[in-house]
Amino acid sequence: MSPAPPPPFVVFGYGSLIFKWYFSTTVPGFLKGYVRRFAQKSHDHRGTPENPGRVVTLVHKEDWDLFSCADAFPDEDTVWGVAYTIDPEFEADDGYTMETIPIYGVVEGAEAVIIQQCYVGRKDNPSFIGSEPLPALAHRIWVSEGPSGLNKEYLYSLADAVRELSPASHDAHLFALEALVKGLDATA
Repeated sequence: MSPAPPPPFVVFGYGSLIFKWYFSTTVPGFLKGYVRRFAQKSHDHRGTPENPGRVVTLVHKEDWDLFSCADAFPDEDTVWGVAYTIDPEFEADDGYTMETIPIYGVVEGAEAVIIQQCYVGRKDNPSFIGSEPLPALAHRIWVSEGPSGLNKEYLYSLADAVRELSPASHDAHLFALEALVKGLDATA
């Protein structure tokens, strides 16, 4: 008798995984007690070493509260995203901690809890930048470009994807940042 295959590896995508990658199994859902913030420098995808862009990272709410005095949305603690089934050989640990956390979703009209894996950002990651005032962050995203394209395209794609996840999906920080960057577009 052959050994049973390993269980599927399911990870929660809260950034570009929502709009960039496609997997055979996806389930929209949300996390509680975390924040999604553009607090990660991107010198290799949405910026350059000389002008790093910004991408999102997921941080425990209580950790974020300790160093986020510039955060305009201190109580935003629901992060919408998608649970993906992926091949465990693509698992990597580069400035993140893999945690088993509850992902909340809506199944047949009722809230359900799915326990899955999620990469959570660590403040000791050399690319972690922390909290920035929204106008400064918006300008950084607006002017940054890297090998993967314009930083603002990442922001716009993420905001659109979050809106499409569920009628209830909302992210005040993300949508406020999107509005500021679109305002910069309008004045250019």
